[in-house]
Amino acid sequence: MVTADAVVFRFVRGKARLLLIRRGNEPYKGRWAIPGGFVELDEELEAAASRELREETGLVDIRLEQMHTFGTCGRDPRGRQITIVFMGIAGSGRSVLKAGDDAAEARWFDIDNLPEEMAFDHGEVAAFAIKRLKKKKIYRVHRFRR
Repeated sequence: MVTADAVVFRFVRGKARLLLIRRGNEPYKGRWAIPGGFVELDEELEAAASRELREETGLVDIRLEQMHTFGTCGRDPRGRQITIVFMGIAGSGRSVLKAGDDAAEARWFDIDNLPEEMAFDHGEVAAFAIKRLKKKKIYRVHRFRR
């Protein structure tokens, strides 16, 4: 099973925020997760991440770049699953969210105050992405714009 996830950040008054969805379905119903889902058989990976982002949060036209592949055995109770995670930064005009598809809710979280228990291995994925974000020039620029 292959999925594509979209780690999306935005900046508000110099603080980075991470986009998460509350899962509306099992497994992990009610827990927060990174937007994403299964790749269709005839779909490119980046297109799948963009589609899932749109379906679950309403965000469109977010430039995504491939960040990392996660495939630890046991990361999904439904069976062996590998996910390709993409990362993007939402501009200030792209902050309004509308949960849809299998997402019960979508919300921006301060990167220093994420939910403790996340679905799947998404706590690990978020930590990896935050570390990557902090190495980017855009993070250093926004951090000092308060």
